[in-house]
Amino acid sequence: MQKNYWRSNLKILSILLSIWFIVSFGFGIIWSDSLDQLQIGGFKLGFWFAQQGSIYFFVILIFIYIYLMNRLDKKYKDKSEEKL
Repeated sequence: MQKNYWRSNLKILSILLSIWFIVSFGFGIIWSDSLDQLQIGGFKLGFWFAQQGSIYFFVILIFIYIYLMNRLDKKYKDKSEEKL
């Protein structure tokens, strides 16, 4: 049971870190020139992602991680209580 819990935990972590990598490195650096065609709040979108957008996404991902981990903990807590 602990093995499944940690496998699920690592799956959640890897997905969220991949999203963060795409947003921070991809949008802020790699595709910045392409995103600069659009504007948000008067700033080019690539610049916005490099300066602020990736930070906002990181904070959002923290809250998503908290939510998903609470669900995962509850799921495995209920299973462990059934065995007792």
